[in-house]
Amino acid sequence: MSRKLFGTDGVRGVAGEFLTAELALALGRAATRRTRAKRPQVLIVRDTRQSGEMLQAALAAGVSSAGGDALLGGILPTPAAPLLIGRYRFDLAAVLSASHNPYRDNGIKFFAADGYKLSDEDELAIEHDLEHGGLLSGGESSNGISDAPHGPSADTPPAIGHVRELRGAPEDYLRELHTRFAALDLSGQHVVLDCANGATYQVAPEIFRRLGAEVTVLADTPDGRNINADCGSTHIQGLADRVVSGAHEIGFAFDGDGDRMLAVDDRGEVVDGDELMALATLHLRDSGRLEGNGVAVTVMTNYGFHAAMQREGVSVATTQVGDRYVLEELRARGWTLGGEQSGHIIEMGFNRTGDGIAAALLTLEALAGHRLSERDAMRKLPQRLVNVAVRDRGALGEAQEVEAAVRGAELDLAGRGRVLVRPSGTEQLVRVMVEAPTEQEAQEVCERLVALVERELG
Repeated sequence: MSRKLFGTDGVRGVAGEFLTAELALALGRAATRRTRAKRPQVLIVRDTRQSGEMLQAALAAGVSSAGGDALLGGILPTPAAPLLIGRYRFDLAAVLSASHNPYRDNGIKFFAADGYKLSDEDELAIEHDLEHGGLLSGGESSNGISDAPHGPSADTPPAIGHVRELRGAPEDYLRELHTRFAALDLSGQHVVLDCANGATYQVAPEIFRRLGAEVTVLADTPDGRNINADCGSTHIQGLADRVVSGAHEIGFAFDGDGDRMLAVDDRGEVVDGDELMALATLHLRDSGRLEGNGVAVTVMTNYGFHAAMQREGVSVATTQVGDRYVLEELRARGWTLGGEQSGHIIEMGFNRTGDGIAAALLTLEALAGHRLSERDAMRKLPQRLVNVAVRDRGALGEAQEVEAAVRGAELDLAGRGRVLVRPSGTEQLVRVMVEAPTEQEAQEVCERLVALVERELG
């Protein structure tokens, strides 16, 4: 069965249109039944979106109708979910968030009892259960009752679970962060945090203050509609301006659900996930905590990262775009660290998903009192990335002239840079990326390839 609901990071869409209360209820019920626990304990956390309360109520109703107890953790970053699963031995956790998307969107992603996101097979099984009951097509059985499997028999009263608040969940998450970074003394450091009017707006400033930092906070007044609006990791210029104008040492910008982070140094220069990963990799290696002496990244990671790791004797595994694929690689290899250029950074010794706050603290730990502007872990190559609109992104695989041009460009840049031409996973686009030793060479090679893709596929 083809996937109709779950994407690379859960179910996501416009709240009230695609992601309705009815769908949230059905997902809550189906996912809870799939746990097979006698009385499933299911954590629910959310970000600050206007639709969060509605979807939380519907999801909790689905959990309860399947005989589970829904524990409402309130507004918390996505990475709090796997940590709380480990702390309380929950059978399942659900996070209501659409990450860096506008407030109109929302999403539901599930974490299993082991703290990892549900596998593709589990997500397909949930879709099958919903489709079997007619919930994907909008239909139902002839008597109006869902015939989804694993439900109670007709002569057995259904078990109804409870819905209750999980008190102290933010403090539990803060305690986990504090335990991990107990040796990090930020006394006297001036830090600016952009919380994107999202899930980190309370816990991020608190943990930095507990560790001794002097904190200036931006975008910490959520109103349900301003999440990610001209703020956060996707709109970082405001943070850069504030760091420079206030003579601050460093700034960190989180996204709406707090699973990614980008940094700004004291000169106002944006530092992406590639450079932060390089810092963290060498720090963990030098402190004897880089399991397997390797790091996992995606195909979007800058060539300069690969060159730096090769010089340092660190192995690099490359995956397709998406933090779930990075995580799969880390699990398969038994490695500690992985991440994406976008700022998803996973330290397996602490958490089982990207954690923006932990990544910011790991950055400061790696800097050991030095300024981020003094970083020298890697030299980032100039990069050009162009999204080319095409008639059919799938036709790229048959475009022999494009393939030949890409091979030629790769040979020209061998050992000095790289070329990546790939179809978008969600839109009728072909992404053309070129990295080269100079801005001019990157621009020239990229322009040639873009013109060819437009002529052949546009």
